[in-house]
Amino acid sequence: MSEKKFDPVAHARSMRDDGFWIDKNFDEFLQQTIVATPGKLALLADRADRPEAKRFTYAELGDMISRAAAALKKLGIGPRDVVSVQLPNWWEFAVVALAAFRVGAVVNPLMPIFREHELGYMLGFAETKLLVVPKLFRGFDHEAMARALQPNLPNLKHIVVVDGEGATSFDKALLSGSDRLGPPPAGQIGAMPADQMAVLMFTSGTTGSPKGVMHCLNTLLACNIALAGRFGLDSNDTMLVCSPLGHMTGFAAGMLLGFKIGASVIFQDVWEPKRGIGIMANEGVTYSAGAATFLADMCEAVKAGAPKPQKLRKFLCAGAPIPPALIDRVYRELDLKVCSLWGMTESLSSTLTEPERALEKSSKTDGRPLEGVAVKVLRMDGSPAAVGEKGLLKVRGAQMCLGYYKRADMEPFDGEGWFDTGDMAYMDDEGYIRIDGRIKDIIIRGGENVPVFDIENLLFKHPAVLAAAIVGYPDARLGERACAFVVLRPGQTLDLAGVQALMAENKVAKQYWPERIEIVADLPKTPAGKVQKFQLREIAKAFAEPPHKASA
Repeated sequence: MSEKKFDPVAHARSMRDDGFWIDKNFDEFLQQTIVATPGKLALLADRADRPEAKRFTYAELGDMISRAAAALKKLGIGPRDVVSVQLPNWWEFAVVALAAFRVGAVVNPLMPIFREHELGYMLGFAETKLLVVPKLFRGFDHEAMARALQPNLPNLKHIVVVDGEGATSFDKALLSGSDRLGPPPAGQIGAMPADQMAVLMFTSGTTGSPKGVMHCLNTLLACNIALAGRFGLDSNDTMLVCSPLGHMTGFAAGMLLGFKIGASVIFQDVWEPKRGIGIMANEGVTYSAGAATFLADMCEAVKAGAPKPQKLRKFLCAGAPIPPALIDRVYRELDLKVCSLWGMTESLSSTLTEPERALEKSSKTDGRPLEGVAVKVLRMDGSPAAVGEKGLLKVRGAQMCLGYYKRADMEPFDGEGWFDTGDMAYMDDEGYIRIDGRIKDIIIRGGENVPVFDIENLLFKHPAVLAAAIVGYPDARLGERACAFVVLRPGQTLDLAGVQALMAENKVAKQYWPERIEIVADLPKTPAGKVQKFQLREIAKAFAEPPHKASA
């Protein structure tokens, strides 16, 4: 008897029957806002290299999208063609992405930090037909890199350069024509079926092996609708998107969410805390999202004299569990409700703490499932874990990806549609989950599982510590020992004896104490702010002693 296989047709039918897949496009919602409030601020784009931000009304944004869509069509870009966008949080990103949707093309957001090795692979794998890059960003010549790669990428027909010169500049190539390609009539989906791949997003690579994750309009809109509902967001909100648009937090939970609900959206291209806090205060920002590092930066900026963002009341914090000490600090210093979220590129926004319970739950959990999402925690033998028992987290629902691009051999779902996240978690008696590391992050020392997150949070409370991450390194006798990589506050010092004193003060079992400390200038992170522990583990391997020298 063969094992039951996942049936995507039955899944889609179930999502539609339950009302989570609505078979609409972003144009329909954009047009509603343009008709209702054409003069409303749609997008404010702040660039660190320019003294003044650019502002666009919804009418102006809509017109630029129509011009860019007509230009893409003229360049031969149509249904299923891949348009890769390697831009910072600039207004051009929004225009080309929404124009690509209109002609039925697939948007492939790419982080500006990618260089020849990563970019060449991703463009080739995606069979990108048009690539949009900045001429320069943070001193690097992206245009030169793109043109050097093009001869080895036979599908790459067009390179469009923001701030470039000549016919391939963004303004000339996409905005200079008089033709317009307007949105489809209300109620019609247009060139892109709502259940066809609309976005190809590469995983951020915390494990070192990025894959192309496919999402459609239905999964993206399911994410937007669930987030807006849980957060109570609507057209009266002003949203700061400081997380990169090359990552789902910025792209889906920032830009697309904002335009779907008709809010005013602000892009900040380089996260500079003082400048970001100033934008929040001056523009009346009510909502933002990002990793815990953003919150710590905001507190430090206000402490140093930046204006307190008085209207900021909701912050979606994703990427990794938030240290409880940071939750307490943000509430104390910024009067801000931090709502913890867990999600993945594959599952988008999956669990979230509602603002009404943020102070109670965000420091202890990563939220409960959003509407249309289900999660469960299993023991290693596949049986359900008890309340409070740590196990493997699985997820399924309306926001789940369509699968991995060009990897028919890699079925991500079991027969009932469950996706194995690779995260370890436990669930409380109300259905809120807490992420407690990944399977690969577990440190087993002498047969004891080290509670990595708890120890990291203790380190974070130390006045000298700005950031910390703990990984295991091989040991011949114990199997593994724990090494703490620590970033110190300016002018502070900390050694292993200080760490041991902290552990003793908090009455931590000695088996859990880090046995090595490495002071580093920064922790390696993904563009979304997740610590790349696989890099730290590679460094820590060098600390292992030969078997004949291993100490007790």
